[in-house]
Amino acid sequence: MDDDKEQRELQERVMRYRVMEREVTDPLAIGLLHDIVTELEAALEQPDRYSCKSPAAISDCRAKRKY
Repeated sequence: MDDDKEQRELQERVMRYRVMEREVTDPLAIGLLHDIVTELEAALEQPDRYSCKSPAAISDCRAKRKY
């Protein structure tokens, strides 16, 4: 059940970042938000990795799960 909750939370985060990406006007911010959305969507596609809490932590989680 925790996995379902974590996945829903991650889906909500993706939606929030997508909204921000559409609303922001700064080109650099748009690019950064797009990268964040891309990483979060990749985490959603791999259910064993969606417990990562931040885009920066995704690579850390991947490294930890290899062991």
